[in-house]
Amino acid sequence: MTTVQPIEEPAGPQPADRERADDPPGVPDGFERLWTPHRMVYLLGEDKPVDGDAGPQCPFCRAPGRDDAESLIVHRGALAYVVLNLYPYNPGHLMVCPYRHIAGYPELTDEEMVEIARLTRTAIAVLTEVAQPHGFNLGVNQGAVAGAGIAAHLHQHVVPRWGGDANFLPIIARTKALPELLFDTRERLAAAWPG
Repeated sequence: MTTVQPIEEPAGPQPADRERADDPPGVPDGFERLWTPHRMVYLLGEDKPVDGDAGPQCPFCRAPGRDDAESLIVHRGALAYVVLNLYPYNPGHLMVCPYRHIAGYPELTDEEMVEIARLTRTAIAVLTEVAQPHGFNLGVNQGAVAGAGIAAHLHQHVVPRWGGDANFLPIIARTKALPELLFDTRERLAAAWPG
């Protein structure tokens, strides 16, 4: 009786043509994959406002009317609130948003501007305590041409940064590896928020 010996795959990455249409899903091909299907909502522009109007179509207007955990809100102030970015650049990426639906920084009242600055300062302190980043990027992308994903509702980004946090994944694969679920990050930051 003849026995068939399995073919052993060579160690290391396989040639790109190893994965063919006739290979069933899951056949080893030497590539590591990081699946991020949740990002398709962002990439396809789903749930983005169709115009610049306030109301339920604007995620920054909608979030305060829902539960903090559901909306990823970390802290609510009197005139502005702090929320985790649903599509973060880095773990702990926060946004400080006025409740009022305005598109431009010059439209902020003095009181809103001061509260946004105070919440940003506290966000840096809380992230420093909880996550020990090496630095931060702070910024407002004013208008779609400047990179604002939701240009109609002003929001300030607070992005924690670590040495070596930029790698090939975002450049080559348009993918960002995040080591913690957003709900867990929100819980840790909300628990550490003073007051």
